[in-house]
Formats: sequence, C-alpha cells, structure tokens
Amino acid sequence: MRYKLIACDMDETLLNDNHLICEENIKLIKKATQEYGVKFVPTTGRGYMFIQNILKELDLQDKSGEYVISFNGGALTENKNNKVLDFKGINLDKVKEIFEFGLKEDVGIQIYTQDKLYIYNLTEDERKRKEGQKIEYTILDDNNLDFLENEYIAKVLFQNTDVPYLMSLEPKMKHIIKNHCSVSYSSNRFMEFNAPNVNKGNGLINLAKMLNIEIEEVIAIGDNYNDLSMLEVAGLSVAAGNAVEDVKKICDYTTKANNNEGVVSEVIEKFILNK
Repeated sequence: MRYKLIACDMDETLLNDNHLICEENIKLIKKATQEYGVKFVPTTGRGYMFIQNILKELDLQDKSGEYVISFNGGALTENKNNKVLDFKGINLDKVKEIFEFGLKEDVGIQIYTQDKLYIYNLTEDERKRKEGQKIEYTILDDNNLDFLENEYIAKVLFQNTDVPYLMSLEPKMKHIIKNHCSVSYSSNRFMEFNAPNVNKGNGLINLAKMLNIEIEEVIAIGDNYNDLSMLEVAGLSVAAGNAVEDVKKICDYTTKANNNEGVVSEVIEKFILNK
C-alpha cells in the first residue's frame, strides 16, 4: 500500500514531554512531505492558531495545499492564511450549561474560541503545561460568559489529572450533553466537549474526500481516547508506544518508540520509506 496522508495527533504523540518535536521526527516528516509527496496533517485537540510554531518547524506554515484538523475535528483549515474550510462550534447557551456544572466540581474549565483561550480555576500544574506549550490564554475572574456572545466557540474542557474522576462526571451530565455534545478524553487530564458528531475521525474522512484520497491510503497516529475515532477509520492505525491501553488494543501497529523517542519517524521509516 502506498500511503498518501498521515494524520497525526500532537500532544504525547508527535511532541515530547517538553512539548517539542524531536529532530528525527522533523527530518523524516520533511522527507516524507518533500520527497515522497505525503500529506502530513496535524490532527489535534488544540486550535489551529495554537500550533503555528509547530507548523513553522515542519515547513508547513502558511502553505497552500497543506491542512490542519483541529479542535478534535471541529475545524478544518488550509494553512495558507489559516483559511477556515469548515467549523462546527458550540452555542453559548450550551457552553454556559457546561460551565455552570463545572463550577460545582473539582475541575479547571477552559473555553476555546477560534483564536483565543479562556481559563477559569487555573491550577499551577496546568499553568506550567500551558507555558511549556507556549499557549497564550486569558484568566476568567468571574462566572459571567456574556462577553462571548459574538464569538465562535469551538469547545470546552474540564481539566483534572484524575481521569476516572472526569469520566465519572459524564453520566451526571446526560441532561446537558445528550444529543448536544460530543465528549472525549485526552492528555490524561482533559474531558472535552465539542459540537455533536465532531471528532477526529469525521474530520479525517471529510479531508480525505476533499483531497480525493481513499481512507485506506491514510495513516492515523495517536495515543489517547480522543484519537480513537480517527484510528478506527484510517487505513492503517498506529498507537504511540506511550498510548493508553484502550488505544493500543484497536490499532494495527504500536511503535517501539514513545513520544520522547520519535514515534512519527518510526512510522515513516517503516510504512513510507519501507525500511
């Protein structure tokens, strides 16, 4: 099989624990894109404006014919001028419901618009993480979200490093999220709320159709629960060596490397360069 597109998660997959791309990943991605004509598509829970430094490192920033699937599939953009091709957001009334529920729980709350991040109840651990990721944000000092009335809201996150605790909240929120939100979990610390039917898998299917690429010709690489949808639809599914067990179980291949050792370079060498 000649693979034409690699859809790759960012945090804990492409990026190491210091939120950087190792040199071997950079080298092999450039080889795959520039010499083999493979599309490399960051497929991330982050917003497209929050990964511009990563695109620059990979020589993909502001390029025509190059793409990003962001907000867990909530946005599809072409890198040239960050042109938005598709966006599916959450309405403010639903965001307020989620926010009000979160105020009563042991969670930090993050609200992403297309180009901004607002955080309520920021922990020190999360502050250090955002600093390492070089993500700018605004602290919310009160509970009034009316200032978001004219904004396009991409998603809401609950943050707590106790993932079983986060998962325990989902049944309690059925009245809020049923038929109104997609829920996923990521980075061993986030419960994510997107618009209905928004996930990385649907985003990947839509992009492949747009590019006239068969889904069988796509490699998807990920590590966590919000990657499951794209791993399930891709022609070849790859789990990072550090992936959660539920991801490894459904993948065709698990890398020997973890995210600190070059997950993506291993995949490109084995399945693109056929070494």
